[in-house]
Amino acid sequence: MSAASSVFDKNYAAFLFDMDGTILNSTVAAERVWSKWAEAHGLDVAAFMPTMHGVRAIDTIRRLGLPGVDPEVEAAKITEDEIKDVEGVMALPGAASFLASLPPEKWAIVTSSPLELAKRRLAAAGIPVPATLVTAEDVKIGKPNPDCYLLGARKLGVDASDCLVFEDATAGILAGDAAKADVMVITATHKHPVETTHTTIPDYENVTFRSVQDGRLSIVKTA
Repeated sequence: MSAASSVFDKNYAAFLFDMDGTILNSTVAAERVWSKWAEAHGLDVAAFMPTMHGVRAIDTIRRLGLPGVDPEVEAAKITEDEIKDVEGVMALPGAASFLASLPPEKWAIVTSSPLELAKRRLAAAGIPVPATLVTAEDVKIGKPNPDCYLLGARKLGVDASDCLVFEDATAGILAGDAAKADVMVITATHKHPVETTHTTIPDYENVTFRSVQDGRLSIVKTA
């Protein structure tokens, strides 16, 4: 059975969702803030922008190794600016109703965003903060390291290998793979076709879930 077909043919103990680009679209707001920062630091903005999606701000800045730049200080400034700017942040089609339909103890959000930014963007998108939320502060190493997804699964009382991860960015997909979870790739915010062996769906308009034996979840196409 191919990886692409197996996601719809299996059932899971829980679902784990990335946030930005996966259940809500914050791309325009994030790129407004990051492009100003990149320009102020003399970076090639067009080349830099694709590298900052899906990972923690502090990890993005550390990776650049800019002389005289304190990654913790700069990441805090960027987060403050992102909290102030949520214009245009919105839920992906069908995401709010899909999440609302799930048993609250069976899913979590696992995001590279800091807690306050996550809460701000969720509110802007009209998505309630879930019972289980893993944010940037909860792990020492961010995506593509799997620790965030391992922690999310542990908080739900399940094994990550028994979860379905919903992701959009390469770093998050790699984190899901490293956690030995199955991965569903959401493509709504992709500017270019994504090359992946994982199942892809654009958004949540044509999917629902079914509760099967022992409260396990399966994802079902409706169109």
